[in-house]
Amino acid sequence: MSAPDQLYQRIAPDVKLGQRVKIFAFTNLYGCEVGDDSKIGTFVEIQKGARVGARCKISSHTFICEGVTVEDEVFIGHGVTFINDRFPRATNPDGKPQTEADWQCDATKVKLGASIGSGATIMCGVTIGERAIVGAGSVVTKNVPDGAVVAGNPARILRRMNSDEVKAS
Repeated sequence: MSAPDQLYQRIAPDVKLGQRVKIFAFTNLYGCEVGDDSKIGTFVEIQKGARVGARCKISSHTFICEGVTVEDEVFIGHGVTFINDRFPRATNPDGKPQTEADWQCDATKVKLGASIGSGATIMCGVTIGERAIVGAGSVVTKNVPDGAVVAGNPARILRRMNSDEVKAS
């Protein structure tokens, strides 16, 4: 990473980076973990407690929040947003700003080799199965089975890949 590139990144000292990780400009990483040989695109934020596995590609303008685990060999397209709070509020009933103690983080998992298309929104508390494909612009509100192809709002199963297709993907 060259000195000018470092000017346009915020990578906190508590970030655990694997070997040969490529991080492009205008990124914000803190308290997270990124595995070996992964690529993190421009304008990506990865929050504390999130984990990105090895050999992943996280495309530009993506937001990976606390509570998200991305296993190895996952592709995440441009502008994908993960959600970690089912009932977000700025304040408590008494009008005071909420703190970390006032909400519960719902974990989300993206399993080995899954692909998420650009512009998708992934609601909290779901699992996207191994080698599953989420179509661009989809809103995932329920678990996606291994090898399933889903799309839409809400995302619905279009088909399931056969074992030969899963092996090839």
